[in-house]
Amino acid sequence: MPRTPAARLLIETVTANPAWSVVLLLLDLSRSAAALALPALLAAAVDAQTTGGDLGTVGRLAGLVAVLILLDIASLLVSPWHVNTLVLGLRRDLLGHVLRLGVRERAAFSTGDLTTRLLTNTGEVASVVPLAAGWIGSLLMSGGALVALFLIDWRLCVAFAVGAPIVTLIIRFFVGRASPLMTDYMTVQGSIAGRLTEVLTGLRSVRAAGAEGREIDRILTGLPELHRAGRASWLLQGRMNLHASLVLPLIQVAVVATAGYTLLAGSLTPGQFTAATAYAGMAFGLFNQANAFMALAQARAGARRLAEVLTVGATARGTRELPAGPGELTFRGVCGPGRYADLTIPGGAMAAVVGESGAGKSTLLMLAGRLLDPEEGEVRLDGVPLRDLSPPALAGAVSWAFERPAYLPGTVADAIGFGSGGGAEEAARLARADTFVRRLPAGYATPCADAPLSGGERQRLGLARALARPARLLLLDDAVSSVDSVTELHISRALAAHPATRLVATHRASLAARADLVIWLDGTGIRAVAPHADLLEQADYRGLFGAEREPIHV
Repeated sequence: MPRTPAARLLIETVTANPAWSVVLLLLDLSRSAAALALPALLAAAVDAQTTGGDLGTVGRLAGLVAVLILLDIASLLVSPWHVNTLVLGLRRDLLGHVLRLGVRERAAFSTGDLTTRLLTNTGEVASVVPLAAGWIGSLLMSGGALVALFLIDWRLCVAFAVGAPIVTLIIRFFVGRASPLMTDYMTVQGSIAGRLTEVLTGLRSVRAAGAEGREIDRILTGLPELHRAGRASWLLQGRMNLHASLVLPLIQVAVVATAGYTLLAGSLTPGQFTAATAYAGMAFGLFNQANAFMALAQARAGARRLAEVLTVGATARGTRELPAGPGELTFRGVCGPGRYADLTIPGGAMAAVVGESGAGKSTLLMLAGRLLDPEEGEVRLDGVPLRDLSPPALAGAVSWAFERPAYLPGTVADAIGFGSGGGAEEAARLARADTFVRRLPAGYATPCADAPLSGGERQRLGLARALARPARLLLLDDAVSSVDSVTELHISRALAAHPATRLVATHRASLAARADLVIWLDGTGIRAVAPHADLLEQADYRGLFGAEREPIHV
């Protein structure tokens, strides 16, 4: 039977750091072996006291107890460290995969849900390693205990074997039902986290609309379902414990009664009777691990949640480098969504992308920068398909500025130099951001979190970040929509003089007028490609800019 993606992920996790997994396994096996030797030494010590045998057994017993303590300490040190290392690897793999997802694939998972998978489910999957090591150790202990019972007296082993299959069936039945319940619980938990993230992102809008109560109710919509899933899993665990607790004592009583009978019959010594009762308890160790079984079910559920993301196809990475070139951008038979077939933007040209909201301006730019792959056809930069470019080559050739730029923790200089490493002040001057940045408490060294910026100022920092990179293709997605007209005029002049190929999505006629050509989108694809002055003759085109209907001279 082929393994599921979740099962493969669990196996890969167990084998991810084999040296330390083996160390953990050896520690558990050593603890099990020492624990198996303990009743035998205890029996020898008891018989030595009652029959006057070798009294040195007591010293050996004390030494074995000390070894067990040391093994427990070593296991407590190694297990958390190893699990944390595995968690780090799982989080790195999951985060790297998410960052490589295309725009459409990423939209299938909310931010809150991904956060839950990243922070919670990775830990549950990594816990499978100590669970597996503990399980193997329990197998050794239980199997060794059964062998010891047989060696003491075969009738003790028979008494145990009568009830063992019943306990095995009980555990198998309940564990099989627990994993789906755990998956349901985690899914609902992730959806609640997703709605919470949405509300926190739009908190100002929620408060402005006085909709706090309504949004709280919406966030907590899944609580009854979460309660049902949690209650079902807890009840299942309780029933498993109940059924096992009814059967296990009966089997143990049978073993102890058999040992007592053989002791009275003279077939066992007092020490052997003591060892038999201890080995009977050890033999049940494999079955008396309800919490471990539920943790295994939880690890399987967590693996399913991670596999849901990891099995979504990420954007394929190429290996080619870009040859020297002017930055010519070509679309050949491109479809998805919208049609942009046989579009060419000459190297070093500035092209304005215009159209009504929803016409596909951002989609065209995402195709040009490979944030989105076309369903058909290909996009080329200086003759090389974007699909074939290596990630460093693509990142070095394309620079972005967005309508709502995001800033990672750091200073204003860090925000501007993100991805480029320098040139912050010169880029800020080109983006008309240098003046207000110098007015900040620490200028360019001001932490972004402490910089009270307007929407237009944030956009200018985003534009400065794009201009700081020596890219051959500059993509601006409505990146100056919030700046004032005077500032926009200065920025448009700077853009017009920039040497890179520029693709600018805009609603402003002044930017379109400064472009070498205008790409007019109508929702189904390209309606026209021509200079702004030529398109102004059409009333539909003039209507795109509202009041800006008259020709603009630059």
